[in-house]
Amino acid sequence: MKYPAVLPFAEVLPQLDQFDAIIDVRSPWEFAEDHIPGAINCPVLDDAQRVQIGTMYKQVNAFEAKKLGAVLVAKNIAQHIETQFLTQPREWQPLIYCWRGGNRSGAMAHILAKIGWPVAQLDGGYKEYRRHVNTALAELPQRLTFKVMCGPTGSGKSRLLQVLAAQGAQVLDLEQLAAHRGSVLGNLPAQAQPAQKTFESRIWDLLRRFDPARPVFVESESKKVGNLRVPDALMEKMRSSSCIALTLARAERVKLLMEDYAHFINDPSLLNAQLDCLRYLHGRDTIGRWQQMALDGRMAELVDELLVKHYDPAYLQSIKRNFEQFTAAQGLELQDISAAAFLQAALHLHSSTPQSPTSPPGPLCATLPKQASN
Repeated sequence: MKYPAVLPFAEVLPQLDQFDAIIDVRSPWEFAEDHIPGAINCPVLDDAQRVQIGTMYKQVNAFEAKKLGAVLVAKNIAQHIETQFLTQPREWQPLIYCWRGGNRSGAMAHILAKIGWPVAQLDGGYKEYRRHVNTALAELPQRLTFKVMCGPTGSGKSRLLQVLAAQGAQVLDLEQLAAHRGSVLGNLPAQAQPAQKTFESRIWDLLRRFDPARPVFVESESKKVGNLRVPDALMEKMRSSSCIALTLARAERVKLLMEDYAHFINDPSLLNAQLDCLRYLHGRDTIGRWQQMALDGRMAELVDELLVKHYDPAYLQSIKRNFEQFTAAQGLELQDISAAAFLQAALHLHSSTPQSPTSPPGPLCATLPKQASN
């Protein structure tokens, strides 16, 4: 084969996990918004340089812009080779892509191929990858069977999903992928949410690996997880799927939430800022009283009241309206929030679902860091 081999995404996809490196040569800003899962960023033009060259194209002319661009691209490629690729053996096989599979990836691929590496260049670049993701997110959910974990706030849904994943079950943890716990108090204090396109890439990367012969456990999320929107086809399939109704005593739910939201206990001002978002639902007087409870350190009492007066009524209204099979849900009661209780529940669910003898366990959702959530 002649290298660089320029390949369409349909040909790349079956061997996507076999490349020794997936190299995204776009600018850091483009990479941060979204990229092929597992890719590394080796920009041939950084953000400032890309703006500089683009401005020259418009304000001077294409020839002058290409001359300066060639200088910058050559310097950057040389630096990447020296700092990241110089020790790679002759058999090292990278996949390289840019926005449309044009000049930026072509420059990197040409030089690496001239060195002697069997380089593949993605025809159509990120734009073609993104087109595939959009199409796949509309189709993949229809091929899978979902079991939707339902239960009021603090009932341990996310913890149970994590234990299920550790036992080899197929788990789609949307809150983990979105870096958000899914409620008005759900933002993680030290972790920003990804861009919408990154969220969708993470979902696609898991869905494509799942075995259709085995169920996928997922939480009964709303259409949005924080600021991110769950893809429509996935949401529709989840809402029509069979449900598991998780129950846990309210006192235990309070304990769980006190553990999971320790950052609010340590800094009540963070909690009070979020409680302001509920003012339109509960009024100024109620929110003011809740905020004073937080300042007074009456956190367990506050959490219990939030469950009774806000979260539980909202959950009951939403779950019956949005998940059509909830009335026929399989019941599952947790005795407490101990590790043993979650393990027992996970083993019960995992052992009662079909396993494919020809497929390895599904990918674990621990591939992305996440604190335990409700």
